[in-house]
Amino acid sequence: MLTRKQLELLMFINERLKESGVPPSFDEMKDALDLASKSGIHRLITALEERGFIRRLPNRARALEVIRLPDNMAPSGGRRGFSPSVIEGSLGKPQPAPMPKAPARFADNTDGGVVPIPVMGKIAAGVPISAIEHQTRTLSLPPDMLGSGEHYALEVEGDSMIEAGIFDGDTAIIKKGESANAGDIIVALVDDEEATLKRFRRKGASIALEAANPAYETRIFGPDRVRVQGRLIGLIRRY
Repeated sequence: MLTRKQLELLMFINERLKESGVPPSFDEMKDALDLASKSGIHRLITALEERGFIRRLPNRARALEVIRLPDNMAPSGGRRGFSPSVIEGSLGKPQPAPMPKAPARFADNTDGGVVPIPVMGKIAAGVPISAIEHQTRTLSLPPDMLGSGEHYALEVEGDSMIEAGIFDGDTAIIKKGESANAGDIIVALVDDEEATLKRFRRKGASIALEAANPAYETRIFGPDRVRVQGRLIGLIRRY
């Protein structure tokens, strides 16, 4: 799932490459998306790169390569007709139980579960707000895997947290909350536009969102640009 601006930029780059074989400049991208500054283009490109839609080619100025288009878009697709379907839902509220001291990994077995947890879409850099506001399906989990409060689940997409043991295709169990301690792995909402699963750090008055993969750089933001949406407490992995 991409934001409207991310999809527009991806298709603009793809169409320009097909037409001329040369990617557009940052100024051209900024004008095409009607953005006020190039910093917004940098954020969109980083989000598309982390999610595996584009790749920056090393040692070449403005060199971009489109790796793939969204799965639900026809090969000849464009901006028209792209309308992700979502189902409204509410967050699960389990009964109080002891909190695990570290993220728990457990089997995706819902037969004996008693706590319904909504799965709210996919999480990676650049995921839109709707990914954590709309339910796509429900998991049933044993209450001793959770604690008090509200919980939801997100499907992990991408490899930016692999050194923390979080792989593409995992399901992250998140305790909803608006605060975090240094070192916590959180769902962070950046500029009220994109959500990402990263490790939370502070750099003076700024907030650092740290990947667990040396291929990705740490992103640093002013404190007013980042809102904590919850903290990772568990993972589900299918084998």
